[in-house]
Amino acid sequence: MVRKLPLLLVIASLAGLAIASPATAASERAQIASSRVVATPAVAQTSSGGLIAPTSACPGQDRLDAPAQAQVSTMRCMTDFARRQVGLSGLAYSAALEQSAAEKSADILRCDSFSHSACGREFSYWMREAGYTSAPCWRLGENLAFGTDAYGSVRAIFEAWMRSPSHRTNILGDFTELGVSVRAGTLSGRPETRIWTQHFGSRCPEPAA
Repeated sequence: MVRKLPLLLVIASLAGLAIASPATAASERAQIASSRVVATPAVAQTSSGGLIAPTSACPGQDRLDAPAQAQVSTMRCMTDFARRQVGLSGLAYSAALEQSAAEKSADILRCDSFSHSACGREFSYWMREAGYTSAPCWRLGENLAFGTDAYGSVRAIFEAWMRSPSHRTNILGDFTELGVSVRAGTLSGRPETRIWTQHFGSRCPEPAA
């Protein structure tokens, strides 16, 4: 008899502020707050007031069979919808943050480690590798989640994030750009687990030449 693994949704968030000049960039300093929340299916399916977009505004929230990029677009839509409900502007697409989010999701699967420091890297490692921290100053944030079956859908993940104060703080935070990634693979013995990563950022302008 094959034992069926229970459905599971786990989320984790981390936000940091780092300021660097050319002389101190190699030894960046960050003030970081982190949390980890395990959500039950009942909690994952409970909405968060008027901040959760209806399907008419952000279609495909429960489409597990949709292409990854379509699911990412829906997650971005839901993030911007929540921000606009509280008077904030949407978050611009960042190729660097999109790349770093994808690399973080890959690390979690590659090293079988659901952690902000997966594969032994600090949380900002891939943001730095993608060139995002090349500006004189920046602000960074990271939301992570994994879910099995229906609890890996856009809606289940986003609702869990919004019910966690630290994740909600990132989503409604003082950021201007966003990168999102979702990857499916085996994590902790659970096949077809969806790994979600949101990378938030804002940067001050590059100095004039």
